[in-house]
Amino acid sequence: MIRKLQKADINSVADIWLDTNLKAHKFIPAQYWKNNFELVKELLSQAEVYVYESDQEIQGFIGLNGKYIEGIFVSDKLQSQGIGKHLLDYAKAKKTKLHLNVYQKNIRAIRFYQREKFEIQCESLDEATGEKDYVMVWDREK
Repeated sequence: MIRKLQKADINSVADIWLDTNLKAHKFIPAQYWKNNFELVKELLSQAEVYVYESDQEIQGFIGLNGKYIEGIFVSDKLQSQGIGKHLLDYAKAKKTKLHLNVYQKNIRAIRFYQREKFEIQCESLDEATGEKDYVMVWDREK
């Protein structure tokens, strides 16, 4: 089931955010993610976030800011089981166009988004980490 984030979900969602970032972005010092943990917890309550829940356990979530995907995060032990795709499909049903940034070194994520019909538009640099990323766009009309 996909539903809107509730205040009681924030700790579970923040833990998934931290764990996923630490594992998916080993090329960024772990301290970067840990230093941003409390800020992310604060921002989650103000963002458009949808959680994927099964058996009363949050297994993943997607964060949106208008048409921008802040991120899709799925519990480590549940990855590659379609949860990320369900969350993305949910967002696609709500929006006609979506875009995001993905680190160039995160090959797994790039392949996922390409399978989901996102196209690389340009390269950019994440000033906070110094890492190169891609801007990727999905358009329902294409």
